[in-house]
Amino acid sequence: MDTLTWTGSASFLNPLLMLAIAATLVAAIANILISIFVPEGPQQVNPDGTIAARGGVPGLVSKLLYWAFLASVGVILLYILLGAFMGTGAGIIGSMAQQFLPVWIALIILYAASVAFKRRLGLYGKLFDSPIGMIGFGLVMFWVFTGVFGALDLIVTHDPLAQVSGMKNKVPGTPMRGAEEGEFAWYLLGGDNLARDVFSRMVRGAWIVVQIAPLATLFAFMVGITLGLPAGYYGGRLDTFLSFLANLILAFPVILLFYLLVTPEIVATGVPNYMATVLFIFPIIFTAVLLNSRFYTQPRFRTPLLIGVLGVMIWLYLSLISERGSAVAILPEFLDLFDIPGGILVVFVSVVFVNSPTVFRIVRGLTMDIKTRDYVAAAQTRGEGPWYIMLWEILPNARGPLIVDFCLRIGYTTILLGTLGFFGLGLPPESPDWGSTINEGRKLLSIYLHPALPPALALLSLVLGLNLLADGLREESLRD
Repeated sequence: MDTLTWTGSASFLNPLLMLAIAATLVAAIANILISIFVPEGPQQVNPDGTIAARGGVPGLVSKLLYWAFLASVGVILLYILLGAFMGTGAGIIGSMAQQFLPVWIALIILYAASVAFKRRLGLYGKLFDSPIGMIGFGLVMFWVFTGVFGALDLIVTHDPLAQVSGMKNKVPGTPMRGAEEGEFAWYLLGGDNLARDVFSRMVRGAWIVVQIAPLATLFAFMVGITLGLPAGYYGGRLDTFLSFLANLILAFPVILLFYLLVTPEIVATGVPNYMATVLFIFPIIFTAVLLNSRFYTQPRFRTPLLIGVLGVMIWLYLSLISERGSAVAILPEFLDLFDIPGGILVVFVSVVFVNSPTVFRIVRGLTMDIKTRDYVAAAQTRGEGPWYIMLWEILPNARGPLIVDFCLRIGYTTILLGTLGFFGLGLPPESPDWGSTINEGRKLLSIYLHPALPPALALLSLVLGLNLLADGLREESLRD
């Protein structure tokens, strides 16, 4: 069985891609030089109020950059399209494109439905009016679907923890000797220093990020919002005390905090579990206050609603913090819905603890600004309670900056998870998370690039997508 090349039978597209990329780079450099050395003339405005396109050489270079970039994207899409049909006939790229077929189908369905109903979907629908937002959303959802389908074993080609004899540090496209029937016959992105499939580890690593990063950011927002709203609204000693605590946490070195939390002696004392007990209760407090402030005039409806919702949330909360054999073992095994490994819990708690003070400061500042608006004064005149005003008047009007910060903070959390994995903190050593894989691959980086490069590029593309998504949301929220 032959070693796969990168493009296989689709190699006729290689000159086109090189030409498109070269044209894009030349146009980008020319555009930068023109913006530095050529003074801009007065902007021309069209009759409808829009700014007219630049003319002359600057306008020509801008058009060249635009079309060269579109040509590069078009050729890449051709690689993917051909690869989805040809598979290994189109080399490594074709095989990967075919493995990602469930992701492509999910993305097409998601984009088609979103564009068709975008006028009914509020801010999310308006995101599809922004090219930057659409690109960022596509990158993010690509890795979300990759994580989900990878966890269902629809994309991975091999067990990410399995070691195959003779595949140690093998280059991308190396065939497996003695592959059994029904087993994928190649290591698409090569093998690492323990003879594990780099492609499968990259895909399975996306599932770890998809599980931890959004949820940890959401919990951090629950903590920050629950404390930031009253601090900004009431001010005074409450604000001073909570701001002091936030500044105290922010002043503590983050990496040192993680080192302390994962120390076996600290873990044995149950400190991470106690921290989880405190931090994870904030979503319950937030939900209880939210529902009570909204339906406090309808006690017959409010009381059963609170009992049902809070009952389920308390059960989930106890399942999250309860861990057999730890300092916090509350629920019996038959009632415990989750079995979270201790290392994952430490990472989760650490991320929430570090991000919460920053969210608190943002929410506090927004609340101090919005509470002076006329509609807040009107709600106070109607006799609405403080928590109703905070949750139903101030918080909805702060949603734009908070949504943007939520996307950015998921990116920060993703980088943080990669950093923790790189330093071997919290997650098991054999974990396929991107940080651990990069750390293992860097040891032989001068000889073999393929073990460390795919997870590094995956991490880069996901964070880039989140930043572009945040930019698109910011543009549309400002227009709103």
